[in-house]
Order: sequence, then structure tokens, then C-alpha cells
Amino acid sequence: MQEEHEDKHLKRELGLLDGTMLVVGSMIGSGIFIVSAGIMQQVGSAGWLTLIWIISGLMTMIAAVSYGELSAMFPKAGGQYVYLKEAYNELVGFLYGWSFFAVIQTGTIAAVGVAFAKFTAYLYPPVSDQNILYEIGWFKLNAAQILSIVTIIILTYINSRGVKNAKYIQTIFTVAKIASLFGLIVFGFILAAKADIWNANWADAWAAKQYVKQSDTWMGISGGVLLSAIAASMVGSLFSSDAWNGVTFISGEIKNPQRNVGLSLFFGTLIVTVIYISANLMYVAVMPLDAIAYAPSERVAVEASQYIFGTTGTYIIAIMIMVSTFGCNNGLILAGARVYYTMAKDGLFFKKAASLNTASVPGWGLWFQCFWASALCLTGKYGDLLDYVMIIVVIFYILTIYGIFILRKKMPNADRPYRAFGYPVLPLVYIILASAFCFFLLKDRASTCGWGVLIMLAGIPVYYLTKKKALAE
Repeated sequence: MQEEHEDKHLKRELGLLDGTMLVVGSMIGSGIFIVSAGIMQQVGSAGWLTLIWIISGLMTMIAAVSYGELSAMFPKAGGQYVYLKEAYNELVGFLYGWSFFAVIQTGTIAAVGVAFAKFTAYLYPPVSDQNILYEIGWFKLNAAQILSIVTIIILTYINSRGVKNAKYIQTIFTVAKIASLFGLIVFGFILAAKADIWNANWADAWAAKQYVKQSDTWMGISGGVLLSAIAASMVGSLFSSDAWNGVTFISGEIKNPQRNVGLSLFFGTLIVTVIYISANLMYVAVMPLDAIAYAPSERVAVEASQYIFGTTGTYIIAIMIMVSTFGCNNGLILAGARVYYTMAKDGLFFKKAASLNTASVPGWGLWFQCFWASALCLTGKYGDLLDYVMIIVVIFYILTIYGIFILRKKMPNADRPYRAFGYPVLPLVYIILASAFCFFLLKDRASTCGWGVLIMLAGIPVYYLTKKKALAE
């Protein structure tokens, strides 16, 4: 009965192209234009920079094609929340939904909003984070935070008016960002690639070194220090490759979801992985390694455009990145509210979030999400938000992909229109790599990642209090 209710109210208006554009548009946001600076500071070589993006891309694609099996088994709104609940139990599903609202989706929306403001400030400096508007004690309110919140409110309003409005914005902005990124890569190789820069950057490609801020010097690294540096670097590359699973949250609005969700995941992650690796090869072709590492405010793409087009090009690229981050946040906002809608229908979220508005979208869920994402815009810088988000994201990806093994035993006769590609080897490869990533991240960045884990665990007492209240009623 639940699925019939969803079909009746959540309108299936999105096809394969819309799903693919949602995957691509949600993935390409701010990261590819920023995080290569941080990666270069961690590993200091063209070889390791490229390999980190390749590993992150392959991990993302393995996860995506594995999720195809789950999306085909459970083709309804809610995505990962539903998969975890079915594979494990309601508590694990709730912990994901709790973390999704508290940290994952809202933190990502906040980080992308902050990035939008970062590049807007390049064109119009008064909206930078250096412009402090109000200060009391440790808290400082700056113009960039206000701008990021305003964009989140505008996009939430547009999404609350119906899925068609959001669909058009997503498709238009995604096509624009793919075309502009493709143009940047092609023109970079044609106009600015220099053999001497390329050869110098690849001369000692696997000699890893790390930037030491205190002494403003580079230090050679290897062994365990190198592994820790790779894990720290992959926070940025995995964040840039994340949000691909957003299409699974809106399965209730996808036509023929058993087929189209899985295909959207595959095509979307493949397109983005190729673009990301190509973009980083272009950075290495046009800029010395130090220029990548020390790009002002870590705006690597803007620095690259300076080498390619001169001063005028930097303004064009800043506008392009504003378009990219705006479209990315539209996809994140669109997808996120569907998880709260499904949770609320299970009695595990605010009751209001279970209702659809006159435009047949979960309006209350959208505005709850808007409020908390806006609050997170006030809490930290871009890098801090990434640490909070990524440790939790990857932990739940590990649990979800392991859930495929559980469901194969738990529901051996269930209808599986699509089966995970490379099962069981590829899912196991993902679990091993992702577990190593989490281990080194928790070991070396406990001050930020630890808070993310604590927020997740805080959901356990909240779950039992929620259940107790529901039973009392």
C-alpha cells in the first residue's frame, strides 16, 4: 500500500536524461575547482595527485554500480535509508537518516553554498568571508555566510514549487557546467600546455612530499605518513565525487526506476570521473606544482584560467564555477527532502515532513533542510565542513554496500532486475579501500572527523526516545 500511495502522489516525471543530469549536476559542484590545491599540499607530486583522483573515481563508480542492485530492488523514495533499513534494521536506517539530516546532506549543501560565495567574492569582494558584519565573542558573521544562506533559501523555494521547476534548473545548469568544464580542459591543453612545465611536473612524479606550513617548506614523506596523507587528500577528491546517490532518493519520481536509476548512476559517475581526471591532467599541463598548491584561496581553476586566458579568463571561470555550485546545490536540495519524507512516513522524523504540498513535493522537509543547512553555513570553513561530512558518508557507503551481501542471503529469491557488477569482488574492493580511508582519517583528523562520528552516535538515544514517544501515543 505504501508504494501505491507514493506512486499516486509523487509524480514519475523524470526520465533517464533527467536522472543522469541529477547525478552529474549533484557531483560537479565546488570540489574540482578547489581541492586539488589541498591534495597537492599533502602529496606534492603529479603522479600522486592523478592517482588519488583515479582511485576516488574508481571507488565512486564501484559504489554506484553496486547501488544499482539496491535501487532496482527498492524502486521508491528514500534511497540509502530504505536499503539500510531493509538490510539491517530500523535503527541503522534511522542513524543514516539522522546523520543525513544532521551532517551529510545539510553539511554538503552548506559547503557548496560557502564555495559559491567564495567564487562570487572573486568578482565582488564585499561578499567575501573577510568582510565581517557582526562579531560577538568567538562568533563572527561574514558576508559570505549571508550570501550562501540566501542562495539556499532561493533554491529551496524553487524546489518547493514542484519537481518540474527543479528539473529544468538541474538540466540547464548541468549542461552549462559540463560544456564550460570541457571548454576549460580543451583550451587548457591547446592554449596553455607547455612541454617544459609538463616534463618538469612529471620528472619526479612519485616522490611524495608534504607542505609544512610552519616553516614554509616541503618535506619528503613515505610509508605510514604517505598513507595518512593519501587518506587526508581523498577527503577532497571523494567529496568532489560524492552526491551521486541523490538519484536513488527520488526513485519515486523516476520513470521505470528499476532500469533508469541504475543507468543514471553508471553514466553519471563515468562522465564525472573522466572530467575530473582530465581537469587535473590539465592543471599539471599548464601550471607548476607550486602554483597548484599555493593557488590564492585554493581557487585552482581560477589560477589555471589565468595561465590559459589571462586576467579576463579568470572572471569567466569564476562565473562558470558560480553556475556549477548553484546547480549542484539545486540537485542536493531536491534529493535530500525525499529522505526526510520517507523517514517521516515511518514515524522517524518530524510528522510534518511526511506531507506533500500542493505541488506534490515534500515542502516541510525542504524547509527543515533549508533551516539546518543555513545554520551549518555559520559554523565553519569549507575544509572543516568536508571533514565532518566525508567520514560519515563513507562509513554509511561501507554499510550499504555490505548490505548487498546481507540481502543476497536474507532475500535470496527477491526480484533483482539488475545485479551488482563484479559481485562479490568489486564490492569487497570498495569496502577494503573505504575502511582504510576511514581508519587513517580518524587517526589523523580526530578533532573534526571525531565530531562527525559523535553526531552520528548521538542518534542512538534519539532513536529510542522517538520510539518510546511513538509507543506512548
